[in-house]
Amino acid sequence: MQFPRPRSLSGLVLLGLAVIALPLVAGLVTAGLQMRRLAETSERIVAEGVIATRLTQELFAQTVSLERQTRLYQVLGNPQLIETYASQDSRLRESETQLDRQLRFEPARKILGEFTALHGGISQRVLNAAGSPPDYDLLLGDFARMQQMSGEISSQTNIQIDAEVNALRTRTQQAQRQLFWVFALLIPLTVVTTLLFSLRVGRPLRQIDRAISELGSGALFRPIDIQGPVDLSKLGRQLEWLRMRLLDLAQERNRFLRHMSHELKTPLANIREGTELMMDGAVGSLQSGQREVMAILHENGLRLQRMIENLLSFSAWQASSVGLEISEFRLRPLVKQIIENQQLALLSQRVRLEVNVEDLTVEADRGKLRLILENLLSNAIKYTPRAGTIHVRARATGNELLLEVGDSGPGVPIEERKQIFEAFYTGKAPGGHVKGTGIGLSVVMEFVTAHKGEIILVDGEWPGAHFRIRMPLRSSGAVVTGDSARSNRKQAHAA
Repeated sequence: MQFPRPRSLSGLVLLGLAVIALPLVAGLVTAGLQMRRLAETSERIVAEGVIATRLTQELFAQTVSLERQTRLYQVLGNPQLIETYASQDSRLRESETQLDRQLRFEPARKILGEFTALHGGISQRVLNAAGSPPDYDLLLGDFARMQQMSGEISSQTNIQIDAEVNALRTRTQQAQRQLFWVFALLIPLTVVTTLLFSLRVGRPLRQIDRAISELGSGALFRPIDIQGPVDLSKLGRQLEWLRMRLLDLAQERNRFLRHMSHELKTPLANIREGTELMMDGAVGSLQSGQREVMAILHENGLRLQRMIENLLSFSAWQASSVGLEISEFRLRPLVKQIIENQQLALLSQRVRLEVNVEDLTVEADRGKLRLILENLLSNAIKYTPRAGTIHVRARATGNELLLEVGDSGPGVPIEERKQIFEAFYTGKAPGGHVKGTGIGLSVVMEFVTAHKGEIILVDGEWPGAHFRIRMPLRSSGAVVTGDSARSNRKQAHAA
């Protein structure tokens, strides 16, 4: 049997509040009722104790007064003393009646019954003293017995009060234990409810937060699948639709760039060939002014060609950065291969290379890691002066891979450091260097981010630019294999 459960976030919130609040309210109501009953019981015990104590005191005092009236009548024989005795006797009977209603302790009630019976016999003999004089010695003995019994009633009354107080104390302790267990059970109930609420709501919220962050950073390779309440799942489907739409727009943009670049290259090549033929004198010698104009045309044609090639390269890298093709490989042979490919550039610049790479095995996208190192190394060669030094280091720090590439060139100006990782940003070329394409570092940033790593510029250790990359040794990125990987490679090759 499947119990109905709320499917929306607001329903889950209300259910969680109800699960926590209802037992708490029930516990508070129970505590209030118990405290009220205990308060009423304590008030009753105090009131009855005060009344019983007063009545037992009156019982003793009125007994003494009756004995005194009997002694006076024995000595004086005045009939008015009998009337006074009768009046005090009625008050004693009233006290006995009130005390009988207060007493619930059986021994006390038994003694009170004996007291009442003895009192009735004494009163009958005293009130008939005018007709037949009683045995006063026996009467005084009975009065002494009544006084003793009134003391016993007082003691039994105190015992009754003590017993009720002890019973009240026991009930109070029981109520305290019950309330303790009620509120003690609320703690794990609250913890369990909080955990369930966190699993049911917190996890989809974290997934949504991660999805929005990835969409904002342009990482569109991970599908968005939010499992949770209906409204959060609906939001996840909307984010997935947005991701697919952004992915389609990115692919359309790349296709547009590739097509336009190819369309522009053909007429541009004809323009370049024509200007070069004219500069070489194939159609006749040129005057100095004409040659200057042709040089301007030739230089701007080369510049336009580089811009078109940059567009093609950026489009190819964008197409190949859709996902990660994870594999396990050794890092040192990869670095060695990259250095060998750059050997001619190093020799021509007479640059000294210091390499300190640990023999590590990493799990990452080999092609993208290769492009990261190639871009950083070629960038360092470009800006390192002759007889300068380039440093390449790689080591493991915990579960992270630490890659560093530094040079002894002019470094990156502080005002340009926020823009150097943006696509097509070239900045100022220091020291007469030719401006780059503005793509290499943006590709490095994109590929490092895809591996859930970070790249920063470090100051102080080497005089030039010092790039430091931290990324996981064991990548958790999306694996692109089979047809998807081949499709990405075909797109990059076609570009």
